[in-house]
Amino acid sequence: MLRTVSKSAARLSAGLLLSGLLIGAAPAAADYRVTRDHGGDVEQYKARWYQLRDKGERVIIDGICNSACTLVLGIVPKNKICATPRASLGFHQAYFDKRWTAGIRVTSYAGTAELMSIYPQSVKDWIARKGGLTAEMKKVFNGPDLWTIVDPCPDEL
Repeated sequence: MLRTVSKSAARLSAGLLLSGLLIGAAPAAADYRVTRDHGGDVEQYKARWYQLRDKGERVIIDGICNSACTLVLGIVPKNKICATPRASLGFHQAYFDKRWTAGIRVTSYAGTAELMSIYPQSVKDWIARKGGLTAEMKKVFNGPDLWTIVDPCPDEL
């Protein structure tokens, strides 16, 4: 038996089907790639990493991630972060914006305590093994030390 359907009924059916598919489809999470990030304002980095965490995005450390950039390790879930062999992490004490200290680096002990409170235990342990945070940048590169802090990215990257 052949049934005929009016054009408006066909459009309605197609529209319902399409809307059902769109409602059920979740947007794919994107990757955020860090390649050359020397850090900056802690509050801006916290906002960035919380936003990416809330979106469910994966962060790929594929180069330099120094200073405030490293807060990603304590904000984005560990299973959403990976590092390539080109990755490096750099840690130091927090300091006040030099614009407000006549160009002199002045350590912020409260800021440093905040950094340490955000870092996961693996970062705290590495920093402790290296003598704690100081004004000098302490870096970790590809190899066993890095892999205790962040997982390597899958081979397909």
